[in-house]
Amino acid sequence: MPATDQPLVASAVSPAGAGDAAALAASDTFVRRHIGPSDADVAAMLEALGYASLEELIDATVPPAIRLKAPMALDDPTRSQDATATTRGEDEVLRELRDIAAQNQVYRSLIGMGYYDTITPGVIQRNILENPGWYTQYTPYQAEISQGRLEALLNFQTMVADLTGLPLANASLLDEGTAAAEAMAMCRAIKGGDASGNSREAAFFVAEDCHPQTIAVVRTRAHSMGIRLIVGSFAELDAAAIKSQGICGVLVQYPTTDGRIVDYGPLAAKVHAADALLVAAADLLALVLIKPPGEWGSGGADIVVGSSQRLGVPMGYGGPHAAFMATREQFVRKMPGRLVGVSKDAQGNPAYRLAVQTREQHIRRDKATSNICTAQVLLAIMAGMYAVYHGPRGLRAIARRVHGLTAMLARGLCKLGFEVGEEAFFDTLRVQGSAKPQAVIAAAREKRINLREYGDGSVGVSLDERSTIEEVETLLAIFGGSSDAKPQAVDRKSDFSPALARTTDFLTHPVFHRYHSETEMLRYIKRLESRDLSLCQSMISLGSCTMKLNGTSEMVPVTWPEFAALHPFAPVEQAKGYARLFADLEQWLARITGFAATSLQPNAGSQGEYAGLLAIRGYHESRGDKHRDLCLIPVSAHGTNPASAVIAGFRVVPVECDSDGNIDIGDLQAKAAEHADKLGALMITYPSTHGVFEQGVRDICRIVHQHGGQVYMDGANMNAQVGLCSPGDIGADVCHLNLHKTFCIPHGGGGPGMGPICVAEHLRTFLPSAEAKPQAVNQRFVISSAPYGSPSILPISWVYIRLMGAAGLMRATQVAILNANYIARQLQGHYDTLYRGRNGRVAHECIVDCRAFEHSAGVRVEDIAKRLMDYGFHAPTMSWPVPGTLMIEPTESECKAELDRFCAAMIAIRHEIRAIEEGRSDRADNALKHAPHTALAIAADDWAHAYSRRQAAYPTAQQAQFKFWPAAGRIDNAWGDRHLACTCPPMASYQD
Repeated sequence: MPATDQPLVASAVSPAGAGDAAALAASDTFVRRHIGPSDADVAAMLEALGYASLEELIDATVPPAIRLKAPMALDDPTRSQDATATTRGEDEVLRELRDIAAQNQVYRSLIGMGYYDTITPGVIQRNILENPGWYTQYTPYQAEISQGRLEALLNFQTMVADLTGLPLANASLLDEGTAAAEAMAMCRAIKGGDASGNSREAAFFVAEDCHPQTIAVVRTRAHSMGIRLIVGSFAELDAAAIKSQGICGVLVQYPTTDGRIVDYGPLAAKVHAADALLVAAADLLALVLIKPPGEWGSGGADIVVGSSQRLGVPMGYGGPHAAFMATREQFVRKMPGRLVGVSKDAQGNPAYRLAVQTREQHIRRDKATSNICTAQVLLAIMAGMYAVYHGPRGLRAIARRVHGLTAMLARGLCKLGFEVGEEAFFDTLRVQGSAKPQAVIAAAREKRINLREYGDGSVGVSLDERSTIEEVETLLAIFGGSSDAKPQAVDRKSDFSPALARTTDFLTHPVFHRYHSETEMLRYIKRLESRDLSLCQSMISLGSCTMKLNGTSEMVPVTWPEFAALHPFAPVEQAKGYARLFADLEQWLARITGFAATSLQPNAGSQGEYAGLLAIRGYHESRGDKHRDLCLIPVSAHGTNPASAVIAGFRVVPVECDSDGNIDIGDLQAKAAEHADKLGALMITYPSTHGVFEQGVRDICRIVHQHGGQVYMDGANMNAQVGLCSPGDIGADVCHLNLHKTFCIPHGGGGPGMGPICVAEHLRTFLPSAEAKPQAVNQRFVISSAPYGSPSILPISWVYIRLMGAAGLMRATQVAILNANYIARQLQGHYDTLYRGRNGRVAHECIVDCRAFEHSAGVRVEDIAKRLMDYGFHAPTMSWPVPGTLMIEPTESECKAELDRFCAAMIAIRHEIRAIEEGRSDRADNALKHAPHTALAIAADDWAHAYSRRQAAYPTAQQAQFKFWPAAGRIDNAWGDRHLACTCPPMASYQD
């Protein structure tokens, strides 16, 4: 029997003495599919390391003092099967989840508030959302093998820029509320200083007719950042009031939350006269027909934010969805998030890459203006492709149809005696005049339709792409019309007035005019896919980023209508399936981390950091310790840590690391004592960012607690703890988890992500609010627009944990540690491993030192990263946390053969470096310095290099069977920043 068959499950994770029971287990069990190495692989790797068993390796690696005293217990004993068993099959678990999903009731939700039903074109759903060639890509930091998604994101930026009327847009943010909060922070960064550049107290004004969930998210951010928030009627503002109150920015909704389209030109004049900025939260589909904010009078809006959800992305009970931000070119370095730009490669061909402020928080740390790390890339790509597929003519048709049906409904309601207001609208009506609004709501529910309740007797109705004439007839009947009432067609007089109507063209680039047949669209998607490296081609071994298998069974439920089609503010009784899913995950994650409670609201790891620190801050304030606002952070920490601390209202004090990369406990002790009266928190990553299990972690937690602080543990490396130790048991108070890493939600080219936090009992009441109905005031803090962040991707982690069980999860952790140590061992003698823990072991990742090669051969770490592309690999994490190094994390999903292939490539590159060192290869003209090599470069008539084409393109024999070609030669980033272009003009314009 092959080593990869059933015995792996029985020997690895079945209860001892199971006997015949193991033989009768389901044939489609998952642990053996998720974990790459077979029993034979494991044995061979252990032999290479000098250990007889996985348990012996773990005993030598993980400090005994922090090991769990008993196995994890994940499941409710009343459930039919215990989660510690791994005999459950994939089909069985999907049937179980089907039953849970069936508890969700999919009504037509005409609630609006920024969430609309939409039609996802099948060619986009099947070939992007459900395609591992798109959802397993990594963030495009290695641009030469990311050209497909970068082009798709440039399309998204162009779409946003065109529709908003502003020249510059980023490559997505997390959700509309978060984008508005980022815009507020951006306003303060631009306008928050006096003439001498000194900071001053800033205020931010939010119009009261913005979406309530947006107001709530902005309120949280304003409080944490010390910005005075003013919520009121923008009609009461004038230039003098704006200036006298120190208002740096004004946020308005366009159209308003109740559907009115307002001419904000006069407001723009007042805001700009006061030297403040105007921010608009806008609806992209509405902007097809109404005047873009960038074209409002008196200079228009300076920043436009919003959600692209209604452009082909399912509601998903709140997410994930790609938010957007557009602004003026002079603010480019203040804009948060990622920005795709155009440069040129070594052959002079146009090429895409991330521009200017990319990973800004890693560079500026506590001086950063944003902690944004994850973007909703996969969803931005979907929205951009929706615009490509429909083009401007198709978008106009959709928008006109939605508006026309809304106008029909308005006319019918007026005939029935209701009031819908005199102001212009796009798709949303606030209906007044019903003596019994609750009866209308109830009648709608009987027809399986959700309407919006305002609480003042009025009822909201928002139509969308799925609306029909028949639906309008049903709505009129619900409001009291006869059942055979026929809505009247609306003539062209319903078009918008000149002051409100859009007159400028949009989406003029050829990409939005070519791919309107499904055949052409399919080929375009596949052509871009072929220009990107994903897990479909090879392992992606980036340290701290955990690119493990995203199992197909985990992914299947994401597009089930019961999960995908719910509105986040639908009545909770319609989401009982989601409630069960949330309860399971909250319980499982709390038990895995050793904590008491979980919040699923943060929809990125950086948001988890922010939420966890806010919980700590709230705890201190409840005890009268508002002055505890200082956060200790090791100098080795991920850059989002200090950025998150600052936006959560903490001051940052760095803690030194010792020569082994561990936290310098003496320095920590001294600084904790020095700041004891102000110490609020310590942020620590475990295992450390240097890839080792620090021996003194319990002492570190004790020192912080002794001086009145709380311990925040960054869960980026939680995949090295699961089943072996836990943050709660170690002594931490709060920990965020990257579900898009440890728990298998795919990276999606840079997002979606989920960053739940787990907390100790004393922090339970300080978790984010998860009320189903957002309120602008009188609630606990919220950090995401939807109560549960991005719920539609949570089934991925649910299926993963349910299939793996406690024993399977521990096995995954053990093998992840085994694989990392095996790579470190195989590279020994060729590269130095920079940091090691006890007994010379690393945790789940290892850092190899490449710094000496720059002196010996003129080879920088970037040259090695680019050369790996020629071998068919994505480079490991480059120059972090130590410049000039590569941090390698293989994960448990890669088999020994793939690890050996990667190590062979690294060793071959070392031989190439040695050839330079020994003078056998030219120091300037060598395969590393000119990597990566494209097919076009190899096929060129002239080959002037001292090395052969074969060495350049086919450095290993295996590549004769399969060769992944980089789509671009080495990209000139500096040229791109000097000639910044972030939309889609003709390619000829980039040629010198």
